[in-house]
Amino acid sequence: MTGSTDDPVGRVDALLVLSFGGPEGQDDVIPFLENVTRGRGIPQERLEEVATHYRQLGGRSPINDLNREIIGGVEAELARRGRELPVYFGNRNWTPFLEDTLTQMRDDGIRTAAVFATSAWGGYSGCGQYHEDIQRARDAVGDAPTLVRLRQFHDHPKFVERFAADLSRALDDARRLARDADSDGAGVGTGGEPRLVFTAHSVPNTADATAGPKKHGGHLYSRQVKDAARLIAAAVGVDEYDVVWQSRSGPPSVPWLEPDVVDHVRDLATHRGIRDVVVCPVGFISDHVEVIWDLDTELVEDTEDLGVRITRCATPGPSPEFTEMILQLLEELETGEEVGRLGDVPSLGCTRNGARCAVDCCPAPSRRA
Repeated sequence: MTGSTDDPVGRVDALLVLSFGGPEGQDDVIPFLENVTRGRGIPQERLEEVATHYRQLGGRSPINDLNREIIGGVEAELARRGRELPVYFGNRNWTPFLEDTLTQMRDDGIRTAAVFATSAWGGYSGCGQYHEDIQRARDAVGDAPTLVRLRQFHDHPKFVERFAADLSRALDDARRLARDADSDGAGVGTGGEPRLVFTAHSVPNTADATAGPKKHGGHLYSRQVKDAARLIAAAVGVDEYDVVWQSRSGPPSVPWLEPDVVDHVRDLATHRGIRDVVVCPVGFISDHVEVIWDLDTELVEDTEDLGVRITRCATPGPSPEFTEMILQLLEELETGEEVGRLGDVPSLGCTRNGARCAVDCCPAPSRRA
């Protein structure tokens, strides 16, 4: 039995937004990173290195506030529609911890809740680990509500629509920068269109190979990312683009998805003379640390010696389209009537109480180097 939910569940009592979590002050940074890396054997010096990213941003990750903004948008739209549906917020790695939220939901009389996990993707870290979170929290909370996950959404029309609108603006901005550089002689011209580069979080090759049930051929994560990039690029009329990866954290001995975004942009500049690059962080729904540090800070700094101008596309989380997408996924769950999908790669993940989509789906990666 896979635990997948193909039949409508009827009206739920609540919606739960389930996310990764992030520190909200300087004293939180190391304890948060210890939670994230528990059981992985990450040396303390590596944690201190990563902690500097948070500390340079004031010790506070924006992710919790960004999720609260998403929740606020959903609550406002529910109110506008006249539906009284409480929306709760729980995290894996920092407050509000999912176990505490689930306790509150139980005490509030919630019996069945839909779960929106803030990841569009299949794979262990994007999907399977959220199933583990649900199962762990329900095991820890007596008489816990039934939790039914909304499915993955990499090719949802509203997801693609919002990314395409923001990407169109970013491309226009990059073209204007290139024209200004050419006209005033202050920079190096592109000699053509800005290069479009989609980026998502890298994962170990072995984790990608086992992403999704075997019957779907594995590699569900990278296939979904590439499918989303294809759909968004087509929506803005761009035929040539690249899909790259970022934010790897594993030891050099373990192969991860490549090329790395910094290496790729440097290669574009060095070997092809490209100076204007539009980066679309398709793998992320909000401007949290791995966007504002890895892209807005490190990527810019590590390519400025080559005269590269980086224009970064916005993320879709704080938008009406994203709110509408969540509510359409909720309606789909409750009624069984699927919203039209744009891609041809499966969108899975809709199961009850932390069950996997299949017994062979998205196993936890080995923690050995």
